[in-house]
Amino acid sequence: MATPYPFSAIVGQPEMKRALLLAAVDPGIGGVLVLGDRGTGKSTAVRALAALLPPVRAVEGCAYRCEPSAERMCVDCRSRAASGRLRTQQVPVPVVDLPLGATEDRVVGALDLERALSQGVKAFEPGLLARAHRGFLYVDEVNLLEDHLVDLLLDVAASGENVVEREGLSVRHPARFVLVGSGNPEEGELRPQLLDRFGLAVEVTTPREIALRVEVVRQRDAFERDPDGFTRTWRRQDAELRRRVAAAQRRLASVQVDDAALERAAQLCLLLGTDGLRGELVLVRAARALAAFEGDATVKDAHLRQLAPSALRHRLRRNPLDDAGSGARVERAVAEVFGS
Repeated sequence: MATPYPFSAIVGQPEMKRALLLAAVDPGIGGVLVLGDRGTGKSTAVRALAALLPPVRAVEGCAYRCEPSAERMCVDCRSRAASGRLRTQQVPVPVVDLPLGATEDRVVGALDLERALSQGVKAFEPGLLARAHRGFLYVDEVNLLEDHLVDLLLDVAASGENVVEREGLSVRHPARFVLVGSGNPEEGELRPQLLDRFGLAVEVTTPREIALRVEVVRQRDAFERDPDGFTRTWRRQDAELRRRVAAAQRRLASVQVDDAALERAAQLCLLLGTDGLRGELVLVRAARALAAFEGDATVKDAHLRQLAPSALRHRLRRNPLDDAGSGARVERAVAEVFGS
């Protein structure tokens, strides 16, 4: 197994790194969309984050790594719990790649043909959604994903459950994951329904400063020449980030969001004309996760200001009378609501 690049060693791209960390603190934020130039570290960051995160407790022997609590377990695990045979173990957080050319059976799961032919038994072979449960499902070039797979992801993302009814099988299992998509906007746009499902959207660009470009190349070259040694060099920084994420997860439920913060979020979304209330919900939830990560007891204006572009830029309608990009429109609205 290849050694993942240390998350702490990623140079630049602060908005992308912050969004991924917050999605780890609170998966309910709704996933992260990373749009930008090729070769800017999008895939590297996702895989580095998974290696950074603390392991999770899961039911031993479960194909879905069920969390050992009755309301979130699959049928088999609930049966084991009822008979007192439930054992748990620590497992790493999974990161599963969803290839653009994947078949529907590969994604949702299908009949296990080997067991059907050799034993005459109808058994379910879990797919990528099962493997991604309680982890990250990563789709590179998500804007090129086929429509039928987009529909599948939308259904499962909304329900947190994968239902398979085919070939005489009737299976449902938990499938809660952080959806992370990356792509280059020049190669095609996302369907609005999928775009709206991403909690945070960040933009990454090729560095323009000589010093920053040199530092990126220097770090990457050092990693490729000695992956193990380079990882050891950054072990302490990654361990500190892991500790902060775990502490934020424990602290999250106690972070308070007062009426003033809610009103600020609502004012901002009204000024920008976002459809529905998903913008406010994501902005407030992400701000709570940021407050927890930074050790604050309440959500402050500073948290909302930092996350407004990530939470709202992809929810704006096109304005033919405004040549500014969505990011610039959000920044203007933030200055108006919070003051410059």
